[in-house]
Amino acid sequence: MNAVTWMDVRSRAAATAISVAVIGVLVGLMVWVTTRSESSALVGLDLVAAVSSLATTAWIVRQPATGGVVAGLLAAVSPVATPVASFATLQTARVRPFRLAALVAVASVAGQAVQGLWRPPSGLSYGWWLLLTSLAYAALLGWGTWAQARRNLLEALRERARRAEQEQQRRVAEARQAERNRIAREMHDVLAHRLSLLAAYAGAIEYRPDSPPQRLTAAAAVIRDSAHQALEELREVITLLRRDDNDDADVDAPAMQTLADVARLIEEARAAGQPVQVDDDLPTTDAPPQVGGTAYRIVQESLTNARKHAPGQVVDLTLAGAPGSRLTILVRNRTVADGPIAPGAGTGLIGLAERVELAGGEVTHEIDASGEFRLSAWLPWPA
Repeated sequence: MNAVTWMDVRSRAAATAISVAVIGVLVGLMVWVTTRSESSALVGLDLVAAVSSLATTAWIVRQPATGGVVAGLLAAVSPVATPVASFATLQTARVRPFRLAALVAVASVAGQAVQGLWRPPSGLSYGWWLLLTSLAYAALLGWGTWAQARRNLLEALRERARRAEQEQQRRVAEARQAERNRIAREMHDVLAHRLSLLAAYAGAIEYRPDSPPQRLTAAAAVIRDSAHQALEELREVITLLRRDDNDDADVDAPAMQTLADVARLIEEARAAGQPVQVDDDLPTTDAPPQVGGTAYRIVQESLTNARKHAPGQVVDLTLAGAPGSRLTILVRNRTVADGPIAPGAGTGLIGLAERVELAGGEVTHEIDASGEFRLSAWLPWPA
């Protein structure tokens, strides 16, 4: 037996004990009143009805409808069963459908009517007595029905509050997961860019060992700095992703780049030996952070993919737009036949598509019949 079931059993046992005790007191008072005015034969009948009423009270707590009908039959025999019949009507109205409660009330009124015929009340006509009795049972029926409706309403409100709390917790969890996904995409772009630069510089040192010492020293310095930056960025994202959900520490996500940083990105690629051709002048007006940061990631992912999958190929970049229109980006480069496929190839473009969609834009990419890879994207640029 689990804890909930055990609590229900204890609660039901306590309700039964209290009900029997209260009804026992009322039945005892009724027995005391009737024994002073009735014959000895009726007193014996009343005592039997009193004992039966106490047993019926425990039955009513568990099965109100059935016990209520029995209480109505007892009320037809003796007035000492009136408290039990009244309790049965109230209890059934509290915990059972109205039609069953009405049936118990009718049975109780019928029992009282039969009782009044062969044991008429003193000091009051039968008609008035039956009317007042019917009104009393109607009041008990209404009281129990109202109590049931109130209990159901409170339970519905508690359930609604519980569901609202669960929904709020779900939304918080989704928001945290979305933020972590955003950080993961950000770090994928950053680390892929850093590591591809490392690979480019290391390849240059490997294939050109006869380069002047100054160039080798500069390349080694770039490798060292890039590795240091990659480690710092990796440590930052691990700290963020491992942070406890309840930790309120103020830890910021990696800073978002802007449109003005695209020129620096291109210079880094060229310094690593990657040929990049900019067809038009880059926009001089900086875009909003979301637009500029997304454009930066598009260019970064394109250059990174070209270094990994088409090394040595010229990358043509066109980036144009103005506030109040669109920012358009076109990246083209020749593919390398049977070129290397890096682990996780394609995941960066999937994340890039999600990022562009969140910014309200669109991105497409394809390899045409001539073997040229084309990535085209546009982003809304508010005025």
